[in-house]
Amino acid sequence: MKNDCLIKITSGQLQINDPEYVRLVSLISDTWEDAKGKAAIAVNTELLNANWQTGRYIVEFEQEGKTKAKYGEQLITNLAKDLTRLRGKGFSRSNLIYMRKLYLTFPKSETLSHQLTWSHYFELIKCDDPLEMQFYMKECIKEGWKVRELKRQINSSLFQRLALSTDKKGVLALAKEGQQVMSPADIIRDPYILEFTGIPQRKQYKESDLEKALKINMEQFLLELGRGFAFMGRQYVIPIGNRRFKVDLVFYNAILKCYVLIDLKRAEIKHGDIGQMNLYLNYFKNEICPPDDNPPVGIVLGAKKDELLMEYALQGIDNQLFAARYQLYLPNREELQAQLNLLLDNSY
Repeated sequence: MKNDCLIKITSGQLQINDPEYVRLVSLISDTWEDAKGKAAIAVNTELLNANWQTGRYIVEFEQEGKTKAKYGEQLITNLAKDLTRLRGKGFSRSNLIYMRKLYLTFPKSETLSHQLTWSHYFELIKCDDPLEMQFYMKECIKEGWKVRELKRQINSSLFQRLALSTDKKGVLALAKEGQQVMSPADIIRDPYILEFTGIPQRKQYKESDLEKALKINMEQFLLELGRGFAFMGRQYVIPIGNRRFKVDLVFYNAILKCYVLIDLKRAEIKHGDIGQMNLYLNYFKNEICPPDDNPPVGIVLGAKKDELLMEYALQGIDNQLFAARYQLYLPNREELQAQLNLLLDNSY
């Protein structure tokens, strides 16, 4: 056989390690992978459009006054029964209500992002506050959240927690642009919500128990930490002289281009914890961080903190060091929303 033959055969058998044959397999595999991806996008686009059109037909039917004269409050119930009989699953009463709400929320179809699925929109339109919905929509697209991740962030009141740390202008920017990570302060949330650890609020536990739970649920913890985080290690050893210190958790943030050190405290954060983290940051700055990295960030994460004590403990420290609280249970969304409404009402 000639050397430039596409497929080489030896003793009647194909050489599967032949470069040209490997390339052929790769080309065919990539073609089908690309086709599946495009098919999924096309299917999602058509399903989303169909849901929006269904909502539009219902609203237009109601606005023509036909519902009062003939169907009244039974319209959605009747539609659910008849469409289920004709088309099968997917036309429950609740689904139809949300299709109607989808149209009312996005009366112009071009404002729908086809990067998100109907399942995403099903969760998004549950948000009563338009600012909150806009924020989660932006973050979904930016971060590529799956529906499960979106639900978790809504349930943990991420928007309210971030919004309450700013002013009215900041809240509006948050809703319009999503979360912008520009400085170390932008990655701080107070409190962090760690309900996914499964540790009950009043259970007696050690700091090592929380640390292990966070490592086991690292995907959820990274979601709570925010954008750009990569896990580097647990119980990171810092040798100084003849002593060995250990940082509970070490991360790297690709956006800020710096290491992020986290120390966990089961109870209230003490002033000594701040000094210890400052020591860790000085070590990382001098011994670990590459020359072109930004200075490391330290977060002391405790169940409680005294604001005044922390103010004095952090005073005069040049390093990027923060004290923040965590909660092992979901916050009260209604109370957070009420505080946010008060902030928006009292601004300007």
